[in-house]
Amino acid sequence: MPAATDFSPDQQYHAQTISAVNSLELEAQIQSIQTELIAEHQHTLDPELWNNQERAKTVNSKISQLKKALEQSNRLLQLAADLDFLASEIKNGESAYVNDYQQILLTLTAEVEEYKLKRFLSGKLDKFNAVISIFAGQGGTEAHDWTEILLRMYLRYFEKQGWTSEIIEKTPGTEAGISSVSVRVAGDYAYGYLKVEHGTHRLVRISPFNAQGLRQTSFAGVEVVPVVSGDANVEIKPEDIDFSAVRSGGAGGQNVNKVATSVRIRHIPTGILVSSSNERSQLQNKELAMELLRGKLALLEEEKRQNLISNEGGKSFSASWGSQIRNYVLHPYKLVKDLRTKVETDQVEDVLDGKLQEFINAGVKYLAKLASNG
Repeated sequence: MPAATDFSPDQQYHAQTISAVNSLELEAQIQSIQTELIAEHQHTLDPELWNNQERAKTVNSKISQLKKALEQSNRLLQLAADLDFLASEIKNGESAYVNDYQQILLTLTAEVEEYKLKRFLSGKLDKFNAVISIFAGQGGTEAHDWTEILLRMYLRYFEKQGWTSEIIEKTPGTEAGISSVSVRVAGDYAYGYLKVEHGTHRLVRISPFNAQGLRQTSFAGVEVVPVVSGDANVEIKPEDIDFSAVRSGGAGGQNVNKVATSVRIRHIPTGILVSSSNERSQLQNKELAMELLRGKLALLEEEKRQNLISNEGGKSFSASWGSQIRNYVLHPYKLVKDLRTKVETDQVEDVLDGKLQEFINAGVKYLAKLASNG
């Protein structure tokens, strides 16, 4: 005989959750994904594909993304079915299922929101990996320190997301902190999420570098560029490139073998400048720099296509007063506020420790709306 239980599922909340799953039309999505998968697998049967490494990489990447989408859609359907089953069993007195029901309800609610959010990431470049660069703006040593704090914040966020990251360029500040740094980030829709961070970030705090303990305002700029693959159709002519390479300075001794050859590439028609110095060989640095250049050119073309004029579209800006997208205030009160989405929190330490998802989710929706109106 089933055990008695005082727990009863909230019928309205349960119904809303199942309704949210149904609104996603997952069966139709699954059928569409399977059709795309068949088409992509047909490409792999073409012997000529493997003679073009860039195209083969693109096809394999597309197949991997489609498989992930298929897995997620099937998982949501299964979770919804499990939730209905457990609710029925609990109503019949099976108290042993209460914890499982509550856990699945929380999981399903979170994953439905994630699935819905990805619908806003439909831009041509959103699916790619990204390079996020941070550079000190107005504020001297304070700004250099603020740049280092932002780097730590983003690295913590990448960890929470399960993404991988690698510093590809780093210039220390004159007295403390960092003057500029670039990080290559690999993760599902990394560019789509991180593009909302593009802009000026403003910090207000009591200066740790001022003996009088005065309040100081500092600025740092964040630039986000997609790391595009061959399907972005970015053509770079050899004659349009001005290439230079210099041996980076090193500490010598045991560190001498770790010194990399710095590479700088300027795209003559646009004036775009990229660099890389983290890899061991000049060839590796050149490949990475070209990857950055392709990303910037793809972003430029996408901006032209969408006729985006604002900073949110990725254009250059000055890291100073009047251009900030987010304020981080540590004194005289504590508040982080995004000036575009109006999302705010007084849990500043949590944000600086990488708890950014609420800001990024709101930013993704904001940029999607901006693009649709543009």
